[in-house]
Amino acid sequence: MSSPRSDRAARNLSAAAMSALLLASARQHFRNPGFYHQVVPGYLCRDDASAADGAASTGSTADGSAGTPDAGPRHSAQPPRPFAVLSREEWIAASGLLELAAAVGILVPLTRKATATGLAAMFTAFLAGHVDALRQAYGPHGTPAQRKMHTVRLPLQAPLILWAWSLRRPAPSSLTAGLLR
Repeated sequence: MSSPRSDRAARNLSAAAMSALLLASARQHFRNPGFYHQVVPGYLCRDDASAADGAASTGSTADGSAGTPDAGPRHSAQPPRPFAVLSREEWIAASGLLELAAAVGILVPLTRKATATGLAAMFTAFLAGHVDALRQAYGPHGTPAQRKMHTVRLPLQAPLILWAWSLRRPAPSSLTAGLLR
């Protein structure tokens, strides 16, 4: 049987590891936003000629550089997009800021449960973008590099969701552990 102190240390170590991962990802959002372009579904992006269309028409490769077209230029015949409140770049920056805030919140025991719940929800919401990117990668304009990258990225969401969800459980305190004996 493990002690409450070792359970708490393990939970804190897991939270610190999640925080480090989130910090690295947040940094990547700002240093190489092209890496995330395909993961932001087009239906979330404003129809800005310089933002959503430029990113959607140029696509990106595994290293974030410009690649072959993945969606082509948008036409005025597009149906209305009620969730298109930000440009693709703004979505990428906003998700980077959310990851940065979560990296801090997951370290603080008082905010860990709320942050972990929000992270699990955020990673679950990101599934839509990963599915859309995978669909485009296997479409007529997808490249082998995009297929490989998105085939790997999508299933990685499941362990991230489960890991975030596991951080919701509080570490047992010595008082409650003593009562359970």
